[in-house]
Amino acid sequence: MSTVQPYVPGKRQPMHMPRQRLSRLSELKIWWREIDRVLLFLILLLMTFGTVAVAAASPASAGRLSTSATTLDPLYFFYRHIAWQFFGLIAMAAASMMTRENARRFGVLVAAAMLGLMFLVPIIGAEVNGARRWINLGMRFQPSEFLKPAFAITLAWIISWRMRDAHMPVVAITSALTAVVAILLMIQPNLGETILIAGVWFVMILLAGVPMKRIGALAGGAMVGLTAAYFLYDNARHRIDAFLGGGTAYDQVDLASRTLLAGGWTGAGYGLGIRKMSLPEAHTDYIFSVIGEEFGLIACGFVVLLYLAIITRVLMRLVEEDDLFALLAGAGLTALLGGQAFINMLVNLQLFPSKGMTLPLVSYGGSSTIAVCLTVGLLVAVTRRNPFLKTSTSGLGDRLGLGQPRAMNDKPGSIIREVTP
Repeated sequence: MSTVQPYVPGKRQPMHMPRQRLSRLSELKIWWREIDRVLLFLILLLMTFGTVAVAAASPASAGRLSTSATTLDPLYFFYRHIAWQFFGLIAMAAASMMTRENARRFGVLVAAAMLGLMFLVPIIGAEVNGARRWINLGMRFQPSEFLKPAFAITLAWIISWRMRDAHMPVVAITSALTAVVAILLMIQPNLGETILIAGVWFVMILLAGVPMKRIGALAGGAMVGLTAAYFLYDNARHRIDAFLGGGTAYDQVDLASRTLLAGGWTGAGYGLGIRKMSLPEAHTDYIFSVIGEEFGLIACGFVVLLYLAIITRVLMRLVEEDDLFALLAGAGLTALLGGQAFINMLVNLQLFPSKGMTLPLVSYGGSSTIAVCLTVGLLVAVTRRNPFLKTSTSGLGDRLGLGQPRAMNDKPGSIIREVTP
């Protein structure tokens, strides 16, 4: 008598071979095969250069923060930066090994947790330099730093609902969520990260295929919001006025610009910078100026090229991406990383109002270093791809008008397996 079970519609049939759990070595081999190794190399190269830059800026910050009672070691911030980078690399590696589904789940959970803490910041947050942005839970950290990458992942997840139902109001949902985050950031106050979050949301809405009329309306609303911030928000007004006409309270931007240009093309040499000694936050917000003074404008150009290479490499990876969530998440995380970097550099060049924003992967940071490494790890995770699979769609290329026409017999979204010899 046959022992084969009859087929039942809707019921998954048992597999002939039991599925075995992969060993840790096999998982590492798959991870190494699927990640973009060029992107990983560029990220590690930028982090290495940032370590050298923090070593150059550490004496200036240590000297400014030393008191008659406590004298900090000149390399105090360098040693701490090495330690934080170690933990950051662990966070990066762990995040990069996630599947896209796990990265999405992790991002949504972190976004929910950090958003909850953002509501508590005005109540129990610690105040530093006139801003209340930190929470002390055994270790002081800034919830908004961890919210940024998780927020990009969450926005990508919500917008990707359109693939199931084209009539779902994803624009309204993401707009409301972005407005809530913006209000919480402005209460701290944190105008820089508010602009950055709004920019990430705008990029993702643009790639989602929203009609141009609605995009124009959204851009107009953003301009109205920025204008209202100038008249109703003292911190924004002071920074914009200082950028346009100068002001005694915010002269550090002019000092940063002069420090950056003081080294000329080749720089004064490692440890030989003078202007950096009077520069506030030399190891964080204005580390780009320290690079300019000690290593020269050529080194600054090298840093800019590294950021451009990272952004370009991710966009090349997304050109043939057919998964809408991965496309939006990768673009959002790239906009987050690149936007923060270029805002910081423009501030140092006195081309943008001061924002109190660090240079990602370069500046010194505690929990912020871990948050940036987590951002990069999630970026590597969502851009993972089996090198033996090639999609017939053009992903980002289609949305930017760069896609290649498909053959008539090709089905949209079909997958072609390439067998390498």
